[in-house]
Amino acid sequence: MTDFSKCREPSRASEPKFGAGHPCAMAPELLVGYGFRGWISGYQTGDVQCWERVWRLYSNLLGPHAARGAVDCLASWAKSVNASSRRSVEINPLEACEFCRDECLAISLIAASQHQTCPAMRACAFALIDSSLTDDVLHHTETFAVTMRVNDKIVSPEWIVNANAFVDPSASFAN
Repeated sequence: MTDFSKCREPSRASEPKFGAGHPCAMAPELLVGYGFRGWISGYQTGDVQCWERVWRLYSNLLGPHAARGAVDCLASWAKSVNASSRRSVEINPLEACEFCRDECLAISLIAASQHQTCPAMRACAFALIDSSLTDDVLHHTETFAVTMRVNDKIVSPEWIVNANAFVDPSASFAN
């Protein structure tokens, strides 16, 4: 797994500052991963502050105009993953620097789309939602991946994982 030793947990007393020196500014995978985490957290908790936090992160790094389109695509992608998943999507706490299994698969999904590795992209989608009904997720994945690419946020191909290692062999292949 990727080393996030440069990432520091933000102080709980104040909102973190995501400027040019923050790891997210140089690492698109962190922007994708933290965005996914925040959006799924908002769905799971019903707390809109999770989404507001993601908006501030994207707005600070991309500017308000570009962030509007990126966050719209992120929201649609996260919603499709959340709605299509046969189980609750796993995420780490908002302040955590490490990414869990589902967050890694989500980042890998965007990387696979951006680098046009379709078999890996489909495998990641299947492993993430635990269902073969991946069409809606893949559609929104591609839209978000293109939006991030347009904003020069291209996830490294090193993030493309062997999704078969993440699939539960006892899981059913039905929806």
